[in-house]
Amino acid sequence: MSSFTDIFHSFDWTETKASIYAKTSQDVEKALFADKRTLDDFKALISPAAAPHLEQMAQISQQLTCKRFGKTIQLYIPLYLSNECNNICTYCGFSYDNPIKRKTLDPIEIMQEVAVIKAMGYDHVLLVTGEAHQTVHVAFFKKVLELIRPHFAHISMEVQPLDLAHYQELTSYGLNTVLVYQETYCQESYKKHHPKGKKSNFQYRLETPDRLGQAGIHKMGLGVLIGLEDWRTDSFFTALHLNYLEKKYWQSKYTLSFPRLRPFYGSLEPKVAINDRELVQLICAYRLFNPEVELAISTRESPNFRNHIIQLGITAMSAGSKTNPGGYAMQLESLEQFEISDERSPEQIARIIEAQGYKCIWKDWDHSLTI
Repeated sequence: MSSFTDIFHSFDWTETKASIYAKTSQDVEKALFADKRTLDDFKALISPAAAPHLEQMAQISQQLTCKRFGKTIQLYIPLYLSNECNNICTYCGFSYDNPIKRKTLDPIEIMQEVAVIKAMGYDHVLLVTGEAHQTVHVAFFKKVLELIRPHFAHISMEVQPLDLAHYQELTSYGLNTVLVYQETYCQESYKKHHPKGKKSNFQYRLETPDRLGQAGIHKMGLGVLIGLEDWRTDSFFTALHLNYLEKKYWQSKYTLSFPRLRPFYGSLEPKVAINDRELVQLICAYRLFNPEVELAISTRESPNFRNHIIQLGITAMSAGSKTNPGGYAMQLESLEQFEISDERSPEQIARIIEAQGYKCIWKDWDHSLTI
């Protein structure tokens, strides 16, 4: 069966980057007034030439988002099950070569975390682990899903890429959404940042969304780690990937995230920084390109930025996040994956969202609606 690999290899990274930076103000204006925007229009909207048009982009983005999603913001929270990892990744606190304490939660500890998360009001949880196949494997995920399924209407997962048969198994256990970020679509940089472990297999990771589509997953999430490579070029390849997936696996829903490189144990300086104004441009560009896709922003971003992005195209936000196993019930800060920036409680975030005239959605969906 064909996969995204065929399309991906028909594009050259250097040529694609040059074509984005060659876009003019006229190209941007054409994209702004288009009825249906193409990938070439998306290039214009993320180009430096689009910077003076940001206010107009923001207005259109707000209109498209309200038309499709209404004035709603979905709230979600990550539950870190383990920080054990067999990969060496230059940008991650869980990297195998980082001398941090390792921990995988047992069933009692998991339920302690669930109790705290439920008390916050959440009915949507994102399960996160490092990539340690000996300890956090498919059998482990099945046990966790069986354990927590009665307590959540929607369960998402961000773990190591799995085989098709494993995704098919996990969906029967209540898995609704899988997030798998390519980190960067630049193969040279990918190899540099993933020197050891199964994650070093660029091709296998690239084809993971195809396996998810074949497994009939309800929703899948895409994205790159902003800072590893030129963000404009990486974003184009993300849009290219999304465009392919939506056409081939049209029954699945899609969400995009915009994680910027954050401080962690061992810290890595971003190769290419993206400022707040440019991140707003990127978010608006995605909305103009695709009015249907969900756009999520995490607690990696500052309180001030998150306050102002609510009305500009975002449809989902995390709140009250801890990035370490046991972080909610046991407060083991030394085990975190990266430092968060927005430490406000879900209740505080909800008040800010509602003060701007938006409604907080604590429950994403119910399986009974699809029967």
